Amino acid sequence: MLEFNLQFFADEDKTEEPTQKKLTDAREEGQVAKSKEVSNCLGLFIFFLVIRFMAGSIGNKLIAIIQNVYQLIPVMTVYPSGNMPTREVSILFREGIVNVVTIILPILLLGYAVAFIGDVAQVKWKPTAKPLKPKLSKLNPAKGLKRIFSGRSLVELLKSILKLIIVGTLCYTYVKEKAFLVLTFYDLPLMKAVALIGTTITDLGIRISAVYIVIAAADFGYQKWKFHKDMKMTKQEVKDEYKQAEGDPHVKAKIKSKMMEAARRRMMQAVPQADVVITNPTHYAVAVKYDPAERDAPYVLAKGEGYLAQRIKEIAKENKVEIVENKPVARALYHNVEIGESVPPEMYQAIAEILAFVYNLQGRI
Repeated sequence: MLEFNLQFFADEDKTEEPTQKKLTDAREEGQVAKSKEVSNCLGLFIFFLVIRFMAGSIGNKLIAIIQNVYQLIPVMTVYPSGNMPTREVSILFREGIVNVVTIILPILLLGYAVAFIGDVAQVKWKPTAKPLKPKLSKLNPAKGLKRIFSGRSLVELLKSILKLIIVGTLCYTYVKEKAFLVLTFYDLPLMKAVALIGTTITDLGIRISAVYIVIAAADFGYQKWKFHKDMKMTKQEVKDEYKQAEGDPHVKAKIKSKMMEAARRRMMQAVPQADVVITNPTHYAVAVKYDPAERDAPYVLAKGEGYLAQRIKEIAKENKVEIVENKPVARALYHNVEIGESVPPEMYQAIAEILAFVYNLQGRI
């Protein structure tokens, strides 16, 4: 009997929140929580809304273009063949295209501008060209099939089917309600019939856009949740990122240890220059020097506790530096004065008495 641990084949769970560095890197790569439905629905809604309130003006301009074309029909009879020359037909056709584009282009540009604003509102303005760079991995058939049959593709398919069902149902219901209007077209003047058709189409478009906005809001929430889920990290990824950003903790510890060792060596090398080593006597040892040419007050050359204190005393003995036992002064210097700092004024009297005692022993006073 063989036992299988399925966790061995599974990926490590992404349980950690994404770091700011990963979110920033993803943003630079063009990976953001964005729903294309938001920009699409806003553009569609503004398009139909503008058409709804400008339908009369647009209709009059289009009719004027058509009337201009029909007014030229009598002119054709002037020519022997009954047809206008190709050059004049081309000019007429070009002018008609320009007039139509002049009418429609501002509306389309407004729709695109609103869609662009919708994108910026979702992800803010930070353009990047990295998504446009060619990647050989995109040419991999295996990865292409994986993208096609991925969970994301399935969600997009279900979303498209849902949109089709909702929009189709809305169109069917609305058109069914307005079907009786077709019977009234025969009794209406041409302009009123065209206006009625335009109003019906734009009203339907606005309704579809309003429903689309609800779909887009739901999709935006889903995209935010999906992006956050995809950006989550494993514990190992967090550790690796920390190592890259801050350095390997083990390496940093070794560097710090070497730096402390070098500082201790420099400190020990300075002990022979001291005037006196003040001890606890077993716990602390502080080497003090006074040189009026260098400073106005005595200063600490070295200090240590435990093993370091013993080494300081050993070096002091080897170099014939006086060792004076004074528990309060040694403890106060060790805890309050760093290496290289001057003795504080409140300790001048105590240090002066110790130095005077040492100088007297050495016959310097």
